[in-house]
Amino acid sequence: MSENFKNELSGRELVEKYSAMIYRLAYARLQNISDAEDVTQEVLLKYIRSGKTFNDEEHRKAWILKVTVNTIKTMATLAFRRHDVALEEASDMSYSPQEPSGVKEAVRQLPEKYRTVIHLFYFEDLSVNEIAKITGKTAGTVKSQLSRAREKLKELLSEDEQYV
Repeated sequence: MSENFKNELSGRELVEKYSAMIYRLAYARLQNISDAEDVTQEVLLKYIRSGKTFNDEEHRKAWILKVTVNTIKTMATLAFRRHDVALEEASDMSYSPQEPSGVKEAVRQLPEKYRTVIHLFYFEDLSVNEIAKITGKTAGTVKSQLSRAREKLKELLSEDEQYV
């Protein structure tokens, strides 16, 4: 264990250090602000309640990402969510927020399994092996998903350029 590693974090330190990472991953998977906020809160509570001891900062981050992925999976499969309708779809209001464009929008259009590996690889800067551990997939599967995701992104981005 590193001499500089602080195993215990205060609530404030925990939120400051990890809430943005958890939120980004949850939003990338669920595409819903409220759900991403719920996942963030749930993961932080699970961390506090776990009382788990970590070997180092990398171990703590990997645990938090694994719990985040599992919490997202649970939320995505809840029975009541299958009948959810986005507020934007249910509303007859004429307000339309500015549409996101470019790479972020293309990533949002990817199937969930591809959004996850792209997010963890490019936004959380994790290796293929780390992603495999967190998602419970083999390194080969992660590599394949990254490759397919990049191809799909390339197609989506080239389609967008045709209409500009």
